[in-house]
Amino acid sequence: MADFTKVRVLRHPERMRIGNVTIQGTMRLAPMADVTNAPFRLVARECGSSMTTTEEIDAISLVRGSVRARDIVRHYEGERPLAMQLLGCDPDLVCAAAELVQEAGADIVDLNMGCPMPKITKQGKGAALMRDVAATARLIRALRRATRVPLTVKIRGGWDDHHLNAVEVARMAEDEGVDAIVVHPRSRSQRFAGRAPWDIIRDVVEAVSIPVTGNGDVTSAADARVMRQATGCDDVMIGRGAFGRPWVFDESMEALSPEEQRRRKAATIRRHLALIAEHFAESPRVATNQVRRHLGWYVENGLPYSNPARAAIHRSHDVAEMEEIFWRWWDSVPEAGTGRRNVAEVMAL
Repeated sequence: MADFTKVRVLRHPERMRIGNVTIQGTMRLAPMADVTNAPFRLVARECGSSMTTTEEIDAISLVRGSVRARDIVRHYEGERPLAMQLLGCDPDLVCAAAELVQEAGADIVDLNMGCPMPKITKQGKGAALMRDVAATARLIRALRRATRVPLTVKIRGGWDDHHLNAVEVARMAEDEGVDAIVVHPRSRSQRFAGRAPWDIIRDVVEAVSIPVTGNGDVTSAADARVMRQATGCDDVMIGRGAFGRPWVFDESMEALSPEEQRRRKAATIRRHLALIAEHFAESPRVATNQVRRHLGWYVENGLPYSNPARAAIHRSHDVAEMEEIFWRWWDSVPEAGTGRRNVAEVMAL
């Protein structure tokens, strides 16, 4: 286990370089399938995420011209610096996909070596790449030759609790020319259960000289500061902790009054809804699903009538109705410690 009493000294605590790309800030949004599309990424970036990363792009699908894969590649200029994450295990296909995402404007190419889902790993992709280090080294070597931009990888602690080889994989990746590494320290078999063993992140930090990003069980700026102090990682990725809370990346929120925080949150939510409508204008079904999902997350747990509000949003199939339900709830919850009248009537959905 790593010794947390020794803290890595960072030359630029608020700045990191990945190859020729400079990252300003210490927190960024993690890539998550079906979540981190362009609207959510841009909102997170505007809230303070230091960079953005697309959700995983299946190399085979992209090379074959899949509409879904092409949609994932779509992005806003305001997101930059932007990493595009590839999913695959065949060197020829992954390299062909890398060429396509570079042509599409990727500032960084990232290889997914951490997805734990069985439908992915049974194809030899995602976290399965950590099982055969020699074969994965050949894949990374080919990908390094195929990329003109910085190359990064996102790994797990290992395949299972008996094969925790993050340090071995990280050293191999550095030897093959990878510019930075993201470490989610849970094993593939853990998926997202239990506490993330941050000592594995620290072990990787001590083992390599390239930048290391920590990921796992961070839900606030305070958590991010603790992770960096405990592990010495250069910056922190926040995944599920950003669901319904893209302002988690805005450290200035901590100094605001409850009323000011509420106003800023409302403005962020309205901005996100507008981006969804714009980005998915030609895909109304996708837009509807995105609004339903994100408004459900924006309904904060623990506040009055959050459960019926969320249930009503999920029952609806109309964007305008979902938004009306949400804002009725938002305008009726307690603000700055004082309740409002007729909340039950407002939420009689």
